[in-house]
Order: sequence, then C-alpha cells, then structure tokens
Amino acid sequence: MSYYVTTPIYYVNGEAHIGHAYTTFIADTLARYKRLRGEDVFFLTGTDEHGQKIEESAKKFGKPTQQFADEISASFRELWDEFGISYDKFIRTTDADHMEGVKKAFEVMYAKGDIYKGNYEGHYCVSCETFFPETQLIDGEFCPDCGRTTSVVKEESYFFRLSAYEQKLLDHYEAHDDFILPKSRRNEVVNFVKGGLNDLSVTRTSFTWGVPLPESMNDGKHVMYVWLDALLNYITALGYGRDEALMHYWPAQMHLVGKDILRFHAIYWPAFLMSLGLPLPQHIGAHGWWTRDGEKMSKSKGNVVSPKEVADAYGIENLRYFMMREVPFGQDGDFSQRALIDRINSDLSNDLGNLLNRIIGMSGKYSDFVIDSKDVRTFHAAEIAEVDAVLDHVESYLDEVQTHRYLEELWKLFTIGNKAIEAHAPWVKMKEGKTDEALAVVALVANILAKASVLLSPFMPKTTETIADALGFRITPEAYRTLIAEKTLLETFTIKKVPPLFPRIEAPRMEQAPQAQPNAGKTEKPEKKAAQKSESKNEDNLITIDQFFSVSLKIGTIVEAEEVPKSKKLLKLQVDLGEERPRQIVAGIKEFYSPQSLVDTQVCVVANLKPAKLMGMISEGMLLAAKDDEGLSLMRPEHPRKAGSSVG
Repeated sequence: MSYYVTTPIYYVNGEAHIGHAYTTFIADTLARYKRLRGEDVFFLTGTDEHGQKIEESAKKFGKPTQQFADEISASFRELWDEFGISYDKFIRTTDADHMEGVKKAFEVMYAKGDIYKGNYEGHYCVSCETFFPETQLIDGEFCPDCGRTTSVVKEESYFFRLSAYEQKLLDHYEAHDDFILPKSRRNEVVNFVKGGLNDLSVTRTSFTWGVPLPESMNDGKHVMYVWLDALLNYITALGYGRDEALMHYWPAQMHLVGKDILRFHAIYWPAFLMSLGLPLPQHIGAHGWWTRDGEKMSKSKGNVVSPKEVADAYGIENLRYFMMREVPFGQDGDFSQRALIDRINSDLSNDLGNLLNRIIGMSGKYSDFVIDSKDVRTFHAAEIAEVDAVLDHVESYLDEVQTHRYLEELWKLFTIGNKAIEAHAPWVKMKEGKTDEALAVVALVANILAKASVLLSPFMPKTTETIADALGFRITPEAYRTLIAEKTLLETFTIKKVPPLFPRIEAPRMEQAPQAQPNAGKTEKPEKKAAQKSESKNEDNLITIDQFFSVSLKIGTIVEAEEVPKSKKLLKLQVDLGEERPRQIVAGIKEFYSPQSLVDTQVCVVANLKPAKLMGMISEGMLLAAKDDEGLSLMRPEHPRKAGSSVG
C-alpha cells in the first residue's frame, strides 16, 4: 500500500516561521507513522519561487531573482534537514523538470478547450497573487485577505474555464464528506462554490518571472499564473509530463495546507485535475494560524517566532510535541514560552520521563536490571485490558489529523503505568517477600512504555529511539506489528540506564516578545484626564445608547464542545456565527453543562470582544448567561435562528 503526503510548497519571500514548521511537523509525523505501519510512503515538500512578489522582493534586496530564490529555498531545505524532516523529495518550481511538466499540463487543458484566450481587467493583490471582484474589496480598494492596497490590472490573458466545473466540484464534496479536513471547514468551501465560480485568469504579461507558455503556443509574452504553476508541483514531482515512473503514488492521500490557501487547494486544484483527467486527492487538511502570546505575529511587531530559535532553546522534539499536542487541528494556536515549558515539565518530564526513571531504579534494586514479562498477564490482566483498549482506538485519530487527540489518548497509557505503581507498590511487595508480584509491576510498566514509545515515535523519533534502546528493542515496522497490532509483550531483556530525558525547565530560555504599548510616549491633556476621572465616579454607572450599540451580540450555534483538561470549570466550544470559520470560545460552564448536551444548541455571544487567553487557549467571544442561587443558565433564542443573527 502506498501513501503520498505533501506540505504546501513554501513561498520564498522570507525565511521559515513557526507556521511553516507546524505544517511540516504534521506531514513528517504522518509519513513516519505510515512507514511504521509498513506502507510505501512518498513525502513531498519544497518551495514556490515564481511570481511578481518574488520578482519585486529580489529587486528590493538588490539581487538577481534566481539568486534570491536560491538563497531562501536553501534556507528552508537546510532547516528541514537540521530538524530531521524525512521528506523523499524537495521540489522547487524553478526546477527544469517541474516547468516541463507544467507546460505539458497547460497543453492538455488547452487542447481540451478548458483554457482560452481573452482580456482581463480587475483588482489584483500582488501579495496574495490573486484577483478580487470590486464587491469583495475593503473600501473599494484594499485586499479582503491581507488588507494591502490592490491595483487595477488590465491585460491580455489566458483563462481556465473554472465555471464549467462548479457542479462537478459540488458533486465531489457531496460524495466525499471527508475530502476537506477538519470537516468544519467544508461549508466555507461549499458556500464559496455555490456563490458562483468565474473563469480563472491563468497567465500574466505584466511580469516575466514565471513559467513561460509551451513553445507550441507561440505566445512568448505570457508567463503562467503562480497558482497554476504552484499547484501542479504535486504531480510534476512524480514525473507528470516526463518520466512518470512515480505517478503510481497519485492520488495523494493528504495535502496539508494552511487555512489561508484552502480555497486554492479545494477548488482550483480539483478543477485542474478534473481537466487533466486525473483522480482527486483523498484529503485536503487545513490547519489554523499561530499567534504569539495572544497577538498576531508580524515583522513590524518583532514577535515572529523562529522555529530554529525555539528548537535551539528547548529542543526540536519538545517543540514538535508541543505544537501537535497544544491545539486541535484546524483551529488557531498560540505560542508562548510558558505554555511550552508547562508541556515539557508536565507531560514529558513528569508523565513520561519520570515513569522510565522509576522502572530503571526499581529494576536495578530488585532484579539487577533484568526485566521479564512472564507474570504480567497473571497479575495485571486488568491493566493490560486498559492498555489494549487504548491501542484499539488511538490510531483512528490520525486518520482525521487530530494529533492533539491522538497524543491525549496515548498519554492515558502513562497514567495507567503510574497508577499501577502506586496501587501495587512493588517496594511493599518486596518487603513482603512477593518478589514475583513486584517484578511483574515493573515489567508491566516497561511494556506500557515500549508500546507507547512505538506509537509516539512518529512525533518524537529521537526520544523514542532512546527509550526503545533502553528497553532492549528497536522501533521498526516489525516492532509495530508485534507490540501494537498483535499486542505481544517484550522478551526478557536487561534495561539500560539513561540520563533524564526531560530535565525540568524553571525559567524561559528566550527573550520575551515585545509587548504592544498603546499610548506609549503620549501625554494626555489634563482636561481629558479630569473627564476620565469624573466618568469613573459615575455612581449610576450609566452608558449611552451609542455605547450599548457598540457591543455586537449574535446568535451562535455550538458545533463542537469538549472539556479542558485539568480544569474544573472550563469547556472549549466551537461556535458557528455565520462567519468563514467557527469561533473558539472558552467558557466557565463545565459545572452546569456537559459537552454532549451543548452540541447543536444555540447561544447568545458577545461577538466583538477582544480575544483573551484562558489556560493558554484563545477565546474569541463570551456567552451570555444568568446565574443565581439555583445555578447558571445560558441565554438562548426562544426559537432557532440563523447562525450570526444579530441580537438587539
């Protein structure tokens, strides 16, 4: 069985940031997991190097465009190599083989009648490499995606008949409800297509840095639109249009992308493939964005997180674990040193590292480091059944790229191990002369660690390699087959001493991100201060009608709900307010509502509240509720209303 997984090809207008690392970590984890299961894996990553934006960036730095692209592309590849990313091919859109494949695809689409020549006039955003109709612009001028100024472009162009594929796309979404992951993002794509698709301009004449049209077109002034060029990398990497020896890997099982480029991958790309007569990928997984300490990252703020800086300070595998455990796939995540340190100290040091240290110490004291599994099933049938129950379902979470749930479930194994030590107290059994029972506890935990390390290895390959070596085996597809699939136990072995895997971290190791300082350097007028002081003394605490209407209250539908681990009060909700994506709202209502009772119910939401952090999670709104001596009750509409309906 083959498995083809891709990252997007990263745009070479700047060095890799933590969002790039997140996508790449997930893809690498999926590739390693599938290899562990014995599947034939092809893992693709690379860089997107054409377009007007790259041409302009090169000029800004005073470098030839190819040199500029070479340097940035090399920085990505060097970082992934340093991080141990197990890609099979690193593609560049400036590769001659790629450009040859793109030309071949253009010829096929043109011959089919899906590409035709015309003229285009529209508002173009250089940053997003996208045209927008005037109705979508902000204030008739600014890009709705990035906020930058657009320019009116009028030029001759070749067009792709995207409109011809509108119904075919809708039919595919209907027949494959897991084509887009997470499924909560499916509606935004479906609604966009239902709104009507215009034919897509796929060439430019206003710049030259791109793939030229095929020589057969005899139209040398055109270069291909960057998205046509870029998306085709997924098949040109396999030899499309040339030597197609690797095309047996197609279709891809998983394209991983950021949510900002979901539309291109879920609409344009399937339409291109339909035109080429090729099967569509199985899944397109769109993840959220990362903020830093609750604020959007930007170069101007100086708070962009460098993955290399974090890895150098805290360890690459600790960073991998944190990012894939901290946030549900598809939702936005927040990076903070405090949250990272808490994960390292709690999950990795206390739960995993300490468990290994305990059995090394006990085995050295009780059995000269020799561990034998012969009595484990006799004395610990109940614990083995619990372990097997976790093994039976934990892997299913990776099918939907829910890495946080996978790790959350996997950590239950360490809880079983730690509870077993406390419940059976091998030190007491040794004093009582029950040596076999004491050694069986140690062997039970050794087997739990072995099985957990196999399933954790795609996330933390170097760390789990050390654990497996200490436990006398190697992590291979054979180990997966015996320990996980067949649920066998370890053969007798001599455990090795290893230094602590996760030393506790007491203080941040990186400089804190600069904090925004509103009004910094400004002196308020005395009369303004006096007015503010007077207002603060208003005992009636009255507000004006304008102040009331500045609060946006909306009806929301709760589409997902889950408990917040280690919190007695908080639930994490995904609330549909009729926007592009559900809002994440963290609410202190766990004492009064179960997660299951809230799904598909409606609530009133303060929708324009500044996002806040609760237990390291971003909360993008507040629920209205009434509370008295009898408890708390959420405020709800008397009858169901459309998500996003205004209240007031």
